[in-house]
Amino acid sequence: MKLTEFLIKKAIGSCAPDNPESRKKYSYLSGFAGIFCNVLLCVVKFIIGFITNSVSITADAANNLSDASSNIVTIIGAKIAGKPVDEDHPFGHGRAEYISALIVSFFIFIMGFELGKSSFEKIIHPETLKFNTIAFIVLLLAIPVKLWMAYLNNKLYKITQNENMKAVRQDSLNDCIATSATIAALLISNFTSFKRADGIIGLVVAVLIIFAGIGIVKDIISKLLGQTPDKELVNQIEELMMSEEKIIGVHDLIVHDYGPGRIIASAHAEVPADCDILQIHDVIDNVEKKISRELNIVICIHMDPIVVNDETVEKYKQMISKIIVEYDNSFSFHDFRMVKGPTHTNLIFDLVVPHKYPKKPNEILKDIRKIVSDQDSSIFIVATIEHSYT
Repeated sequence: MKLTEFLIKKAIGSCAPDNPESRKKYSYLSGFAGIFCNVLLCVVKFIIGFITNSVSITADAANNLSDASSNIVTIIGAKIAGKPVDEDHPFGHGRAEYISALIVSFFIFIMGFELGKSSFEKIIHPETLKFNTIAFIVLLLAIPVKLWMAYLNNKLYKITQNENMKAVRQDSLNDCIATSATIAALLISNFTSFKRADGIIGLVVAVLIIFAGIGIVKDIISKLLGQTPDKELVNQIEELMMSEEKIIGVHDLIVHDYGPGRIIASAHAEVPADCDILQIHDVIDNVEKKISRELNIVICIHMDPIVVNDETVEKYKQMISKIIVEYDNSFSFHDFRMVKGPTHTNLIFDLVVPHKYPKKPNEILKDIRKIVSDQDSSIFIVATIEHSYT
């Protein structure tokens, strides 16, 4: 739509969507456009409701006014999220964007529950709906406005991945569905004697709205709790780290999301143990700066020295690798070390197993120790079993 493209270009310009100031502008566009449309619909419906003495249109006007409050929440959330870091919030206020989206999702639940409650009452106590031509036209004209709001927020969500836009988009679609259901009920009641149509249709719509709200809440809460990072982002970080010649392995990558554009990460980089420590420190420094520059991520990389070019260590490492792959090819290991003793040799490493693996850690360790012991009784396994953060 040309109007949508014009508004986005006029309000935001060519700013990158991951820029905090730019994200604020996108949120302001969504919020102010929503307030304008909802207040306009509210005023028109209230005037027509007053003139025609239609309770349903007046009630729908009040609903549009409550919708405008969700747009205000979007603006307030963007304002807070865009605040710079301070002493109490060293990682900024970016998560306010998620919290404001959560508040908007509660408006969706309220709409769903209220619609469900009134629909259930209409099923138990059905009433004949009075067809009003003016009310019908007003309801019909409101749908394109709400559809445009859904389209605008969908476009903004695709650009920014802002959960507020997703919630407002769903709220607008819910209004379209509810209004369409009201129109359908009016037509059915006008042309048939089926009085419970209004209640049944309303109840179906209420269930759909509540389920849509649950989906949005799950997405937002997952981000607030700390979800698995995007696989593409993980691959980009690992590729940038492995592009350095001295880094021969990457593990224990952890990504913390403090809001859009505010990602903190840490990782372990395996490096040859015989390298100059000052040289490796320089390599680690450079890759941290590179990741910060290219991905806008603050990362702290821990150095793990690994013995290389040692035939005995390599021999046992290959043996463990073969055993682990044969035991379960979804397993992996890292931080492999060998410590020789007078009676036995310890092979020390971290073993990464999938979440919800059917066997307990002590059972896995017992199995692997037995397999290793059967091949070489002088070897003892000292393994720490862990799960991947990505």
